[in-house]
Amino acid sequence: MTIIIERRYSEAIHPIHALLLAGTIPLFLGAALSDFAYASTYEIQWSNFASWLIVGGLIFTGVALVFAIVDLCRAHRRARGIGLYVVLLLVTLVLGFFNALTHARDAWAVMPTGLALSVIVTVLACVATWFGFGTPRIGGAK
Repeated sequence: MTIIIERRYSEAIHPIHALLLAGTIPLFLGAALSDFAYASTYEIQWSNFASWLIVGGLIFTGVALVFAIVDLCRAHRRARGIGLYVVLLLVTLVLGFFNALTHARDAWAVMPTGLALSVIVTVLACVATWFGFGTPRIGGAK
């Protein structure tokens, strides 16, 4: 009987890659919560908080994307599903950039588009992190 272990990565991801990937969630989530607070109170400072948190999330996502592309190019690190992970990070980065452009406008013009984009980018960051930290699946005998 043969047991097949199929892993997301053949090795564990680099600790810096893991730190940057995990750091995207609280930054984008903080931006979404700041947008929600701005939508509730119309206090302009919440929009400023969201803008800075989005910039931090974009930096973390961009560097994590570089790590993912390097892993994609290295043969011993390539595994099934890494292409989807890279695409998810790229989509998160692009939509996050558009979210930053939305937040660069006047604070009154940010809503409701800014809140919707912040929620979408937060969900994408969570899904990308899920795929990035994918656990090994143990298959049966073949």
